[in-house]
Amino acid sequence: MVYVALGANLGDAAGTLRLAAAEIGGWSLGQALGSSLWRTEPVNCPPGSPPFLNAALGLQPKPGTTPESLLDDLLALEARLGRTRPGLANAPRVIDLDLIAFGTETRATPTLTLPHPRAHERAFVLAPLAEIAPELVLPGQQKNVAELLATLGQAEGVLKTEPLMNANER
Repeated sequence: MVYVALGANLGDAAGTLRLAAAEIGGWSLGQALGSSLWRTEPVNCPPGSPPFLNAALGLQPKPGTTPESLLDDLLALEARLGRTRPGLANAPRVIDLDLIAFGTETRATPTLTLPHPRAHERAFVLAPLAEIAPELVLPGQQKNVAELLATLGQAEGVLKTEPLMNANER
């Protein structure tokens, strides 16, 4: 399975995340797994940044899909949905799509690190991921995502809100 984290804190964040989820879900061999939307406080963002909506998707990649080709597709989707990169780290954004894990694949290149290097320490990634894949052990980790989330203690500022996908899309 492949896992993608989705986030947005500008514009119609819920609508944008749903559009992204529907497109990414279409890249799956089988039915994609979608978490709920989670309202999260900004982490390491510029002062005054609005709260985020975050979610996670699990999908089965089609034959021939590589981590690099999937990353290219995610970046192209971000651009189509209006993502710009102003150069300010963690700036507010219309959409953010991160490749968290691609099965047991690992990468450490200038353009791609797998698993995502900070996923295991971010409640805004782990909470949605634990909803759809609580037993998932990210490559290089000893604990599954539910256990990793529990070790973070009180995940303040992370609140489950509503489904990301309709029941017929899941």
